[in-house]
Amino acid sequence: MKLLLLRHAAAMPRGTPGVGDDERPLTASGKAAFRVAARGLALIARRPDVLLTSPLARARATAEIAIRAFKRIVPTLEPALADESVNGIVIALKAYPLNATIALVGHEPLLSALLARALGASEGGRFAFQKGGAALLDLPDGPAALGRLVWFLPPRVLRALGAGHARTERPEDD
Repeated sequence: MKLLLLRHAAAMPRGTPGVGDDERPLTASGKAAFRVAARGLALIARRPDVLLTSPLARARATAEIAIRAFKRIVPTLEPALADESVNGIVIALKAYPLNATIALVGHEPLLSALLARALGASEGGRFAFQKGGAALLDLPDGPAALGRLVWFLPPRVLRALGAGHARTERPEDD
């Protein structure tokens, strides 16, 4: 199994008056930056077989951008990605075949904790994802076993890759 971990793009700050934490949308600059990063991501990562996303608004919006970059993927809401439960995610991943590539769009500190667990590290703080950052894990024995880190990239590297790629999607009205 391959896991493509994606942290949501930049969103409105926590505590913004009138906006609950679960419904914080991406900022305009967060959307624009992640569109470029997603193009870079699509250049270096195999198109996922499955894309699981947190049900929170900022993750769903990030997933939609990733879907446009990869094409032909239907997102599936995965509540464990919002529940901050590494065990819940591992259980959800067991439903997929070992030869699948699965993208997870979620939040910190959960993604760091999942990455740390998969690598046998004691704490996830060493693997903190920047907003719009991504990592690829190889888990040949499944999500409950240890795996290996293929790459871990900050969003600026993904954007640099994507900026060099000709735009093939149509502009979005945001």
